[in-house]
Amino acid sequence: MNFTNKQPTIAIIGLGYVGLPLAVAFGKYYKVVGFDTNVKRVSSLQEGQDDTLQCKEEEIKLATQLQFSSDLNSIAHAQVYIVTVPTPVDENKNPDLQSLLAASKMIGAILKKGDIVVYESTVYPGCTEEDCVPVLAKESGLAFNIDFFVGYSPERINPGDTKNTLTKIIKLTAGSTPDAANYIDALYARIIEVGTFKVSSIKVAEAAKAIENAQRDINISFVNELALIFDKMNIDTHEVLAAAATKWNFLSFKPGLVGGHCIGVDPYYLAHKATQLGHTPQVILSGRKVNDAMSSFITDKLIRLLAKNNQDINGAKVLILGVTFKENCPDIRNSKVFDIYHQLKEKGAMVEAFDPFADAHEVLQKQGITLSTDLKIYDAILITVAHSFFVSLNYEQLKTSEATVIFDTKAILDKKIVTARL
Repeated sequence: MNFTNKQPTIAIIGLGYVGLPLAVAFGKYYKVVGFDTNVKRVSSLQEGQDDTLQCKEEEIKLATQLQFSSDLNSIAHAQVYIVTVPTPVDENKNPDLQSLLAASKMIGAILKKGDIVVYESTVYPGCTEEDCVPVLAKESGLAFNIDFFVGYSPERINPGDTKNTLTKIIKLTAGSTPDAANYIDALYARIIEVGTFKVSSIKVAEAAKAIENAQRDINISFVNELALIFDKMNIDTHEVLAAAATKWNFLSFKPGLVGGHCIGVDPYYLAHKATQLGHTPQVILSGRKVNDAMSSFITDKLIRLLAKNNQDINGAKVLILGVTFKENCPDIRNSKVFDIYHQLKEKGAMVEAFDPFADAHEVLQKQGITLSTDLKIYDAILITVAHSFFVSLNYEQLKTSEATVIFDTKAILDKKIVTARL
């Protein structure tokens, strides 16, 4: 790589929640090709439309050097490739590297001497150099750290967050050689307003990303376990947390469903690597066990709340408000709300789900659920996502009677109008 090249052409591989904001940011300063195999997605972006709601049309237009493509030939001339494809887990909670390795194979086929490949996808420590680099080398026939170089800069995108956006979050950077690390760091420093943080190795950067989300997962699992305990004691968990938060060093976490592509997934990557090394991670896995069980707890509690009204779950009309994994964004990846929907259906409930942010076609295609557009009246209303839209709903008009259960798992409504909170 000519590390004096200050104006490289950059190819962003994957134009989802991570890749698009990155392509837009770089496109203001460098020639950028945003690449995705999803032709429909590329077509929408070419028209300035982003269905993930991460970037507005005017923001995309400001990236004057950015173009979108699903043609592999369009990125063959790039000198820097940045990989932002998803890294989920499979049904057994093991890392699923299919997309990551497929992207590496694709890049390897067009890799040239002097190119740099930077990975942003969340992985376990060692994955970039142990799993991805061999694919790049095999497909290209080039020698690692002689003909081509790699880097790692973990994504820290928070879907739906309009405050902590890409350029306002410190960016970790790392490279496979000192020169590559310096070059990569300078590249990102051009777009990150709050600065970058260069670490000594790719493994350190990979590990830092993994523990960021594992830490949140463990803390949330603690308050979720408190919610399970306090439910048996008829104590309002949110009231307890508010009281405890009056102490200066109390960490504020809320109970609830833990889904999405990061917090509910990344700990399994860390646990996978630990297990490979002969260590069983007790704390990480116990936290995951608690959080994965919350959907069943919410289902069971709703059934109990209905039973207090002498209402059987079989035949009960239930409205679920929110199916995305978090508030005010359309991301349904790994949303635990669908577990609740299917559990209630299995119990015989007449379940409807409503979400003003979710893509109805995507929900139908991936979950087999038709989202409601016409709200009626219900025996139970379950608030599972804290969309701001739900705060302004007229809940009296949605109740079959005064006995209708309103179970607010996110504590977004006035406590006086709800039957229970999580």
